[in-house]
This record gives sequence, structure tokens and C-alpha cells, in this order.
Amino acid sequence: MKVSEARAAVGGLSEPSKMPCYSFGISADHCKTGSKLAKIKGSICNTCYAQKGAYKWTPTKNAHERRINLIGTSNWVDNMVRAINNADYFRWFDSGDLQSDEMLADIVRVALATPSTKHWLPTHENFIVSRYLRKHGKFPSNLTVRVSAAMVDGEPPKRFALTSTVHHLGKPIGRECPSSKQGNKCADCRACWNPRIKNISYKYH
Repeated sequence: MKVSEARAAVGGLSEPSKMPCYSFGISADHCKTGSKLAKIKGSICNTCYAQKGAYKWTPTKNAHERRINLIGTSNWVDNMVRAINNADYFRWFDSGDLQSDEMLADIVRVALATPSTKHWLPTHENFIVSRYLRKHGKFPSNLTVRVSAAMVDGEPPKRFALTSTVHHLGKPIGRECPSSKQGNKCADCRACWNPRIKNISYKYH
């Protein structure tokens, strides 16, 4: 299968303007924990960037719907592996989040089948991540799963080795994301993919 055919078979890949790589995103409307947090003032999801701008355009919404309908189908893992095409970096969920334990297990299979690709997966799905770690102990070395704090200026989730936070009135915790100082782009920073960096703190926007 050609790379273009594989990408079509998973509903297409996103190309976020600030990222150095392709991404797989679905609608934030399908976020399980995020949809609940979105109703809470002061939560990170209350002013979700993926609920505005280009994410609400019809072509983006259609792409998100195609992707979520294909998750879990019989060839999804193989198609994702081919779609990623041994890229140096890949991001899971520039919008949306994990849908199930099975989806996380499939993402792990994709990571194992693409050992030269560094994967980054940010998530609010603490329980899905916890259940995976209880059963398997760890993630592949090329898959950096960062569990996100629920509240702006909140502490990193304590049960997880790799986390992220958002700072607004408080000081950044751990490594501060430099994107706010460089045109909202990663530029040459790859901290989010680096498992040696315990917490990434993003500036509230």
C-alpha cells in the first residue's frame, strides 16, 4: 500500500502549523474526560483551543469524523504504521483524546512497529493510562505518554512519571514550553517527545 493510500485508510493525518510532524486528531467533542472538564471554570479544557478556529471548519470536522469511525477496524494498526512512514516524530491527538483501553493498546502496537519514530501522546485519560501501566508496567521507549493536569496553574498528576501542566498566574513547573516566544511553533524544541523531561509547562492562551 502506498503511504497516501494508508493515510486515506485512517481518515488522513493532520499537519498542525506549529508542529514539526504529522499528527492524528479527532474532534474534541469525543473527549471523555475532557468533555467533563470543559464544563468546569478554570480547567484546562474550559477554553479548549480545539473547540474554535480551524478545528470548527467543515473539512476539519469531516476529517475528524472519518478518523474516529475507522479507529479499531481490523487494519487500523497496519495502516497507521504505513501512514507514519518511519517519520522522525509523530504526535497523537492535536485534538481529541484516547477513546478506550483498546485504542491505547493499538497505539502501543503502532509505536512498537515504528521504532525509529518518536511518538508523543498527551492525555487527560488517567484511568486508561493507569490500567495499561498496571497490566504492562511501561510504555515502549519511543512512546512518551504525558498525563495532563486538569486545572490551569494546577500541580502535575502525581501518579505518573511523565506529565504536563498549564501556567497562567503561577510559575511554570519543570520545563517551560518555548512556543509562546517563537511564534507559537516548536521550532527546534522536541521536549514533549523527550522522556527524560518529567513535566512540560505550557503558557495559558
